[in-house]
Amino acid sequence: MFEDRTEAGERLADALEELELPDPVVMALPRGGLPVALPVARRLGAPLELLLVRKIGLPGSPEFAAGAIVDTPDGGEAVFNTEVLRAFGMRESDFDAELAEKRKELDARRRRFMGGRMPTPVAGRSAVIVDDGIATGATVRAALAGLKSQDPARIVLAVPVAPPDTVQALRGDVDHLICLDTPRAFQAVSLHYRSFDQVSDDTVAQLMETARAEHDERTSR
Repeated sequence: MFEDRTEAGERLADALEELELPDPVVMALPRGGLPVALPVARRLGAPLELLLVRKIGLPGSPEFAAGAIVDTPDGGEAVFNTEVLRAFGMRESDFDAELAEKRKELDARRRRFMGGRMPTPVAGRSAVIVDDGIATGATVRAALAGLKSQDPARIVLAVPVAPPDTVQALRGDVDHLICLDTPRAFQAVSLHYRSFDQVSDDTVAQLMETARAEHDERTSR
């Protein structure tokens, strides 16, 4: 059990320090990943960014993911599940209207959380992806696929808890994977925390402002 997301982040930071990653950028999956990622960024002396992802649902079944769009400096990278498209007889172009709407949503979230500031480029750097836990891995897999298009030198996925089969499935998508707890009887991420409060949009914006101020202070010394 983790006490809360901050304590989980401190324990992740212990493990990540041992990798001695060159030129890291810590990227949190909002909302729950941000309180975990903040102590990681502090310990690594790295900038903290958000890795914004929006699911692309099937027409008539919006909860069934056909893919996802990931926020990137050039406006958003769409990643599709080709098996799902094939099964439903659809093409990527069938989602053009939804993609345009999702890009607007990503832009609105970026403005809300980061004041419209574009994310730090990760090309040639160590990208450290942090969340508060993983269940199926669908969102994380989409985020990783979109991130790879930005050409980071290496990708590290760091989470406090996830089921062992999900961890095994994701290992091939990253250079390093750190998961502190892989319970076989996994049911939900929240059950592995004593305190697992909802993280509001306001909290995300405040934590990002704090992280930017701290990083600016570190780099100005």
